[in-house]
Amino acid sequence: MPKRYISIWFRYLLTDRSARHAPQLNKVPFVLVAPERGRMMIVAANALAQKENIDAGMVLADAKAVFPALQYKDAKPGLEMVLLHNLAEWCIRYGPVVAIDLPDGLILDATGCAHLWGGENAYLQDITNRFRRLGYYVHVAIADTVGKAWAFARFASSGNIIVDETNTLLSLTPASLRIEHSTIERLNKLGIRQIRELVNIPRPALRRRFGHLLLQRLDQAFGQEQEFIQPVQPVETFEERLPCLEPISTARGIEIALTRLLDTLCERLYKQQKGIRTAVFKCYRIDGKVEQIEIGTSRASHNALHLFKLFELKIDTIEPALGIELFILQAPKVDDIIVPQEKLWNGTSGLLDPGIAELIDRIEGKVGPGHIHRYLPAEHHWPERSIKPATSLDDTPLIPWRTDKPRPIQLLPVPEKIAVTAPIPDYPPMQFNYKGKLHKVAKADGPERIEREWWIDKGLHRDYYVVENEQGQRYWLFRLGHYDEEQKPEWYVHGFFA
Repeated sequence: MPKRYISIWFRYLLTDRSARHAPQLNKVPFVLVAPERGRMMIVAANALAQKENIDAGMVLADAKAVFPALQYKDAKPGLEMVLLHNLAEWCIRYGPVVAIDLPDGLILDATGCAHLWGGENAYLQDITNRFRRLGYYVHVAIADTVGKAWAFARFASSGNIIVDETNTLLSLTPASLRIEHSTIERLNKLGIRQIRELVNIPRPALRRRFGHLLLQRLDQAFGQEQEFIQPVQPVETFEERLPCLEPISTARGIEIALTRLLDTLCERLYKQQKGIRTAVFKCYRIDGKVEQIEIGTSRASHNALHLFKLFELKIDTIEPALGIELFILQAPKVDDIIVPQEKLWNGTSGLLDPGIAELIDRIEGKVGPGHIHRYLPAEHHWPERSIKPATSLDDTPLIPWRTDKPRPIQLLPVPEKIAVTAPIPDYPPMQFNYKGKLHKVAKADGPERIEREWWIDKGLHRDYYVVENEQGQRYWLFRLGHYDEEQKPEWYVHGFFA
């Protein structure tokens, strides 16, 4: 498929933005100014100001002398980058790859997109009309290279150039090649007014006289050297888009769009033996805002019905407002799916049962992410290090769970210090005070000594006891270090049994 690029030139980017917030500025000559070397310099001028021969680079005092009624405001440093970034994100509805072209433009990779709008003419016209309704005066052009599209948008007589691209480029001035101003001045002094005059000059002579950049820009414009653009949002490997001919504003319409995207994406994943771990559903509204919902799965899945049920729990949070014109489904995280061999007998698969994973996903979708956890044994003796969270249901333990000693159901991440009354050394406590409550010990078992892992840190060992109070509540306590009559050892509670 031949490449197609769109260049959007915001001729009055900063002043158009100011006029959006103060519409009365559209009717008067208006400029933005910034201090420079003790003088107020004009950094942007609207169309009416330019008709009065006032433009960027002039001193404000000189401009006021030319046109005393000139309106002006202070320019905000760095506003161009922020504004173009926001406009680039808005343009994602026209194509997945949108790049910023400082100081006043955008570049879109429109390959394979124009047919969704009924052809390139309708495609460009829709972009132009939408921006002008937003208050931005734009020139838009499309071509097979970035260099051509950039040149056509800024220097061609018509903004929307589609046919006869090579001859049109040859007739433009060298300034349309995105070269330095000093090089343009030297070319003008030599009487070179069109690009066709440059291409007839031997390349070694051009390189000696004007440097490498001029040759590079020529090669990029004519497609002899590939030019890469940096999108504002990286394109996901697994992404599906669904533009709408008419804005969608109903829940049923959103569900239909989501179903179509899931079917298409899951079919791709199935063929590649992959499944979704996280998915994002984005809805681009006609007012420029983006609504999105996100789901996650405990095991990679390409079951479209199951994934739709997870999204269905959150569809009512989407606010379509005046309507949604583009739907995008992304899968930023996918995993391989290895289909296990089925057994005719003894078919109890436990966590391998896909129904278990789907049930966990639905429960987590209702209670919220981060509420369901799975843990595996870790290769550590210290209790708080002896377990680790599993990343998915497919993780397998490297060592078996320890079952020879009792372990509490709830283990505190950090042991809490308690006051203890113990009769003699190496005996369990008779009573202890925990969070202001006194617990009298009725039964006890221990001690179980657990040495500190010297290869990780240094310190005293722990002697653990399982104790039960008079109300039947069981605790996991430990004494830190050996008993010392001169310096009483410290006691801690570390966990709770059922």
